[in-house]
Amino acid sequence: MFAIGPYTISQPTVLAPMAGVTDRPFRTLCRSLGAGLVVSEMVTSDTRLWHTSKSRLRLDHSGEQGPISVQIAGGDANMMAQAARANVDQGAQIIDINMGCPAKKVCNKAAGSALMRDEGLVRDILTAVVGSVNVPVTLKIRTGWSADQRNAVAIARMAEDLGIALLSVHGRTRADAYRGEAEYDTIAQVKQSVGIPVLANGDIDSPYQAAHVLAKTGADGVMIGRAAQGNPWIFRAVNHYLATGELLPEPSLETVADTLNQHVQALYQFYGEFMGVRIARKHVGWYLKAHDVDRTTLKAFNHLEQPREQLQVIATLFQRLTSLKDTAA
Repeated sequence: MFAIGPYTISQPTVLAPMAGVTDRPFRTLCRSLGAGLVVSEMVTSDTRLWHTSKSRLRLDHSGEQGPISVQIAGGDANMMAQAARANVDQGAQIIDINMGCPAKKVCNKAAGSALMRDEGLVRDILTAVVGSVNVPVTLKIRTGWSADQRNAVAIARMAEDLGIALLSVHGRTRADAYRGEAEYDTIAQVKQSVGIPVLANGDIDSPYQAAHVLAKTGADGVMIGRAAQGNPWIFRAVNHYLATGELLPEPSLETVADTLNQHVQALYQFYGEFMGVRIARKHVGWYLKAHDVDRTTLKAFNHLEQPREQLQVIATLFQRLTSLKDTAA
């Protein structure tokens, strides 16, 4: 349990913001399966670009359980402050600043983890955003720009001094992108250097790993990203293991099928059938990855154009998987 301003987060697991993944249907699902907090997809700080259908959907929090956390990204302090205010006007209860994204299209615009190279600009952005809104502001960073430029501790101390309410630290540098293994020593140093809550992020893909990372870093919670793709049950599993020391059983095939059905139908409803079908393809691929479904079947699925076709194939696939399991037993 930890606090972000006036909000008490009762579970130690947080869904990481992931562009193209943590939309409202996925956030709602992960919350229902134990995530203590979920963070929106990254929203550009350039409000002139908010008029696209993609941006409008990213800014839609209708019916979401609070506190609603929205991540913003950009490299201009005034624009970041304007974006923070605009998001609060649209229902955001926590503003998260992205200084952790390693993507070239973000870093090339002096945003995301590229900002960690310029501590003066970091100060300007944090000062402007914190001063512009009356809701808590959180910050997501990496350990630094590169192995010889690990400045997460300095930025963490600065962030606390400027009023940041919580830090999320990914255990890689910008140069690492998502390669290699995350390192947690720097996260431990950050935690020891500040008094605000710290979340550990990077390669947390099981209850065992979550417990290991929390023990190593002393962090207040874990932020889970890629490991939740196709496995939204990970939040419940981690929460249970941390609380009891016991592992929950893997979800049954029937549970996986039911959850997947609900998820894709929520996508159809949220995006409309045309886009919903297309966005569902990657999620279905992630769910099926754990069940050794062959590539030919997945490729055929990705050519389906109608919701009813997708739902029928999903039903048939899980009937086949159930039959194979029964035969093996």
